[in-house]
Amino acid sequence: MTTSGVSEDESVTLVLLKKKMAEFAKERDWDQFHSPRNLLLALVGEVGELSEIFQWKGEVPKGLPDWKDEEKEHLGEELSDVLLYLVRLSDICGIDLGRAALRKVGLNAIKYPASKIQPQPNDDHNVNN
Repeated sequence: MTTSGVSEDESVTLVLLKKKMAEFAKERDWDQFHSPRNLLLALVGEVGELSEIFQWKGEVPKGLPDWKDEEKEHLGEELSDVLLYLVRLSDICGIDLGRAALRKVGLNAIKYPASKIQPQPNDDHNVNN
């Protein structure tokens, strides 16, 4: 077991994170503070902290090969803060985040059909209209 109470080989799902966050808040009597507005503002603050990590690094290659282990650990912590606030916000708002995300992927596939994408040199996100 890890500090999370989940074994290393156990899958982590949005449902599990939602449950853990709800328990965490209840044990501390924080539900009274977890309004959608407050959670959104906390989420924005965490996105700011995440942005600070990349602020002066310029472009960073995939996998972060030049980063120290401590930097990657810090990044993981800030990414986790963003994820956890997002999961908690979706729970408080009554949104099934997993289903909403899958629906959005489907909508994006309609909006940006693969047949219309023509990669350009140094630009794999160009949409040819």
